[in-house]
Amino acid sequence: MAARATTSRRRRRVAAVTGASAGIGEAFARALARDGWDLLLVARRRPRLQRLARELEAVHEVGAEVVASDLTKPAGLAAVERRLAGEPRLELLVNDAGMGDFAPFARTDRARTDAEIRLNALALVRLTHATLPGLLRRRRGAVINVSSTAAFAPCPGFAIYGATKAFVNSFTEALHEELRGTGVRVQALCPGLTHTEIFEQAEVDVGRLPSFLWMEADRVVAESLAALDRGPVVFVPGLGNRALSSLARILPHAASGRISAIFSDRFDVKQAGSRGGRGRRAASRRRAKSTARAAR
Repeated sequence: MAARATTSRRRRRVAAVTGASAGIGEAFARALARDGWDLLLVARRRPRLQRLARELEAVHEVGAEVVASDLTKPAGLAAVERRLAGEPRLELLVNDAGMGDFAPFARTDRARTDAEIRLNALALVRLTHATLPGLLRRRRGAVINVSSTAAFAPCPGFAIYGATKAFVNSFTEALHEELRGTGVRVQALCPGLTHTEIFEQAEVDVGRLPSFLWMEADRVVAESLAALDRGPVVFVPGLGNRALSSLARILPHAASGRISAIFSDRFDVKQAGSRGGRGRRAASRRRAKSTARAAR
């Protein structure tokens, strides 16, 4: 029995999920485990990853390996690159790890801005580059790059976040054309407002937008996986999000940028950028905890 179980596990597909400790990344890990995938769970927070790995192994009888690394650091990124490149059963990479600094650009911290670009863009590119040669040799597999509806318009108040997501979309669309006929698929997943801790971490007020604009992470993931085979390379989950993103893409940039500025005002971004210290963080946590869950 043990020998058969070991053999079965060796044949099982492996999916790597970055940002797996919470939010959309955790939702991907749970959905893939239900579908019988073995997992490489990547994030900074080892205790969270270990708890998730134990749960998924017990409930779904899959393998779940914890890879605790900070992808904003060269050594952490290189370690994950090596692990992905050396995994012969890897058939899916979900690049979900990301961060957002919601504040006027002139008030942002330079170190945080650098880390945001490294995580949202550079790490995604490097991990995709490490994964693709194996997928191409096996002529199967996929990469899902988690982007955002923020990619479709200028984003005053969170300029770097929106710009990195626009990069992700352009990069993924180019890969889609390069990979035609190879058996390897790519998707830029562009969620709208989703209940995650990213807003709490960025210390913005998330309670000022109506609840019907928000989606849950598990629904975002379900729609993404369903669309991977049949859907467009740039996929927006949720009918409302698809309507809004289509509008953003046909409006002049001046108009779409102004609409984004209105959303920033609703997030109280100006205040988020100007408050300081412990009081700012405590006030933001009180506002955000009622709405935001799970972090990428």
